Amino acid sequence: MKNKHLLLLSLFSGLLLWLAWPPSVLNFLIFVGWVPLLYVAENSRTKVRFFLYTYLCMLLWNAATTWWIWNASPPGAAGAILLNSLFMCLPWLGYYSVRKKLGDNIGQLALITYWMTFEFLHLQDWGLSWPWLTLGNIFAIRPEWVQWYELTGAAGGTLWVLLVNIFIFRLFSRSAIKNSRPAAVKWSTISAVSLALPLAVSLLITPDTQPDSGSKNVVVVQPNVDPYTEKFSEGTLVQQIQHLITLSDSKIDSNTALVVWPETAVAAGIWEESINHDPYYAAIWEFLNRHPHINLFTGINSYKMLNPEAAKGFSARALPGSGGYYEAFNSGALLNHEGGSQIYHKSMLVPGVEMLPSWLGFMAPLFDDFGGISGTLGKQEERTVLHTSNNSYKIAPSICYESIYGEFMSRYTRNGANLIAIITNDGWWGDTEGYRQHLQYARLRAVENRKWVVRSANTGISCFISPAGEVIEPQPWDTIAVIKMNIPALEGKTLYVQTGDLLFKFSGIMAVILLCFSLFKRKDQISSK
Repeated sequence: MKNKHLLLLSLFSGLLLWLAWPPSVLNFLIFVGWVPLLYVAENSRTKVRFFLYTYLCMLLWNAATTWWIWNASPPGAAGAILLNSLFMCLPWLGYYSVRKKLGDNIGQLALITYWMTFEFLHLQDWGLSWPWLTLGNIFAIRPEWVQWYELTGAAGGTLWVLLVNIFIFRLFSRSAIKNSRPAAVKWSTISAVSLALPLAVSLLITPDTQPDSGSKNVVVVQPNVDPYTEKFSEGTLVQQIQHLITLSDSKIDSNTALVVWPETAVAAGIWEESINHDPYYAAIWEFLNRHPHINLFTGINSYKMLNPEAAKGFSARALPGSGGYYEAFNSGALLNHEGGSQIYHKSMLVPGVEMLPSWLGFMAPLFDDFGGISGTLGKQEERTVLHTSNNSYKIAPSICYESIYGEFMSRYTRNGANLIAIITNDGWWGDTEGYRQHLQYARLRAVENRKWVVRSANTGISCFISPAGEVIEPQPWDTIAVIKMNIPALEGKTLYVQTGDLLFKFSGIMAVILLCFSLFKRKDQISSK
């Protein structure tokens, strides 16, 4: 086949992946999205040429799907798109090599295990984690198709996508065409069953998600403050807090147990030990005293002094004139009228914007223009559940980017959480696909954990999400809004919560075995000549 035809096929594969991605309703295209690239792999004469075709495919997919990162950070966007496209080529290069040496069957098994291992590694906190395009995420817009995520998590969706693509490719492959009718019947049947069976299982296990009228209610506030021109302006901080209080007051009733404000809703930086008497918080404590039956979960910016004798990590900052060190955090705080505060520090930080890997510390001066924040935010390791003082909810806190991590969020439920609260400031991305995709991914966390999700977004989309992934009362982008709903605190742990990303971990083991077998086979071939 001519090189230009292979080039067009690789670009067509990237186009299909983009067209299938949320918020598009054409997500069924994902089941054939990899087929053109599989055909390219079968017809590419050299690994170098196949790498170039693959990189173009991945670059088109990444750029078309996540270009909106540019609005928040041009260097971050360029880095995420270029590097992630490169990382995505590695499983395909492994597949190409294994297929050449060991044939189609083992080669395609290698593609599944290598790709799933790549996604699993990308879900780990390794410094450049960027799992936005995990294949299993694509069904976020169709949660009714994947109610079985309560068993497997998004890893099951990735496996589903890869299997169906391979089966459909086999249907139209050279060997199937040569064998004609028997092969066509075989692979048509396998493809149809692999498509239909997960859908049938999903229909069988969809839960009843009718809200309990006897439950306490939760008030969610969407203040709609511009993050670029107003949110972090010193002159508007007091007015922003009063705005949040006024909105909250308009919906609170005697049955309200929890009020949720978005990420960095209280934008004034505060030393955590002084939260009870900081001037910026005076209006908040007065608000809570007027409503002693509620708790407030809000995003804050906080600082914490480090023990002078403790080891100083990459996130430590020198305190001018004191010789001491401190850390800055993007935090969530659960507050009550008695002055109680539980503070959670965001743990999965956005690469290049909120953190820089320690092994890239030499690049830190390049990020000084990002307000002294990039590469320096602290975080916590524990998945700490926040307990309301009125005993209504045990909260799994999620700040922005964290809600795309399945097993990470499931650990809260494993620790006893009965409600997921996502607070975010999606205004950085502008009116683009970014905030819409972010909302959709939260639906998967609801299904995996079988918990209600309350989502407070600064500029939208604030909403409630049922344990079946249904979005309720979504508020428009760039709109001031406040919503209220009775939310039951659901106990219990799904199989996914108990086991985590078991499919990803098993794939990692299989990938290592296949890699070793492939290397052994190479040596065996060399020694036999």
